[in-house]
Amino acid sequence: MSEYSVTVDNLSKTFGDFIAVDKVTLNVSKGEIFGFLGPNGAGKSTTIRILCGLLAPSSGSATVAGFDVATQSESVRRNIGYMSQRFSLYDDLTVGENIDFFSGIYGVAQDKRPARKQYAIEMADLHGKENLMTRTLPGGLKQRLALGCAILHEPPIVFLDEPTSGVDPIARRTFWDLIYRLSEAGQTVFVTTHYMDEAEYCHRIALMYKGKMIELGTPAELKRELGQQTMEQVFVESIEREEAASA
Repeated sequence: MSEYSVTVDNLSKTFGDFIAVDKVTLNVSKGEIFGFLGPNGAGKSTTIRILCGLLAPSSGSATVAGFDVATQSESVRRNIGYMSQRFSLYDDLTVGENIDFFSGIYGVAQDKRPARKQYAIEMADLHGKENLMTRTLPGGLKQRLALGCAILHEPPIVFLDEPTSGVDPIARRTFWDLIYRLSEAGQTVFVTTHYMDEAEYCHRIALMYKGKMIELGTPAELKRELGQQTMEQVFVESIEREEAASA
């Protein structure tokens, strides 16, 4: 068994003449919280969709949970949880109905469904709110419910695509507490973000810009190597260097 949950080798994705992902190479260890940092349009979400088996790569290769994303996409999808940047549940269902629906979608065994439902409710702090319509929940609770539904089938790897976009700072911090709990339980968490403070919460970060991975390391390593005090400074310095090199 590989020590890596995710392997990526010279992965590229083009749409016509546009290069969305440009020869990205990286490995993500089991239990690691790995962050993709970058502005909108940097290639973060496209890479995530390839790794989730939702898009075919144009060239290069990648494996997720030991399965090839190009040839074993169904197996990849059975072994991951995925939460998109847009709220992906059903507003016209109750909290409990959403959990029941996704338990079926993810193939959770019937005898495990009550326990997994209770886990999702407790994790999202929704006890007593099972019969509320999902559309009535505040943004932070919606995001936690979406995460609970994404991991009902206990996947070894969870992909979170800008999961805290549009929620307040307190809700974001609470959501990251949940991410830490998943990591501590041995699940790998691959998360994209454009919030500089969230980059500090990751074990390692890949900085994406114009489809390329221009930096890779722990937050402390990147700050030390670039002589900066914050991830925002690292972000600006890295992009300025990339722009100067390509000029």
